[in-house]
Amino acid sequence: MTRLTANDFDPEVLKLFDQYVHGQLDRRGFLSQAGRYAVGGATAASLLATLSPSFAAQQVAAADPRIRASFVEYPSPQGNGTLRGYLVQPANTKGKLPTVLVAHENRGLNPHIEDITRRLALDGFIAFAPDALFPLGGYPGDEDKARALFAKLDQLKTRADFVAAAQVLKALPNGNGKVGVVGFCWGGGIANYLATVMPDLAAAVPFYGVQAPAVDAAKIEAPLMVHDAEKDERIRAGWPAYEAALKAAGVRYQYFVYAGTEHGFNNDTTPRYDEAAAKLAWQRTVDFFKKHLAA
Repeated sequence: MTRLTANDFDPEVLKLFDQYVHGQLDRRGFLSQAGRYAVGGATAASLLATLSPSFAAQQVAAADPRIRASFVEYPSPQGNGTLRGYLVQPANTKGKLPTVLVAHENRGLNPHIEDITRRLALDGFIAFAPDALFPLGGYPGDEDKARALFAKLDQLKTRADFVAAAQVLKALPNGNGKVGVVGFCWGGGIANYLATVMPDLAAAVPFYGVQAPAVDAAKIEAPLMVHDAEKDERIRAGWPAYEAALKAAGVRYQYFVYAGTEHGFNNDTTPRYDEAAAKLAWQRTVDFFKKHLAA
């Protein structure tokens, strides 16, 4: 079966889906407006189902013998009290390893982000992906329910949970004390945020995430690698002002825009995935971390 891509959908449907995913449009609103673009036997409901994630295939299996993975809990006194996440590290390695915090999208720790975390372990990092939804019972196994729960989070406490998670990585006995962060969508915003509040952060890689306030750019000491999608007008709109602030503050950064791509192009569970762009962005990210997280 041929895999669908973003090119198989009307651009207006993709815009509606982006609004739906980010809470600007509810399910009924999407179905109502997308119906006008349903052709060839398709329905608005089938468009939504096709665009929604499918977690059937993953790049690295949870039981892969090359990694060691477990769910762990740590204290987060300034956040929600306790944070829970997915900790994955290479198996049978010696010496202290660099560490990477993984910040998920606005649905919590779903199977795709778990897979991302395992990929990082195969690339030689200790990776930890907290679940922001843990205080509300954790990722519920349903993307719509997860988005609804996400809206109920106290964002100040959630941000504090991710700061605590980064400090956990920094203190791991088998870590080398260097911490990087990679985030996607909402998590990209978290990566940008952590760079402004953690002077000891070693590197930050936001994928199509909301930029930090320009006034906070001068607080950033970590090098940044920013990945954006060409057609992601919502996120890219904030970049020119932020880039000016980064330049004025002397922040080290790299900025990549991937031609023809949509928001979420790295997520291989949806048709918005762009294989070529995702592979290039991922290799750049891994190389960036290896450079800046070395002991």
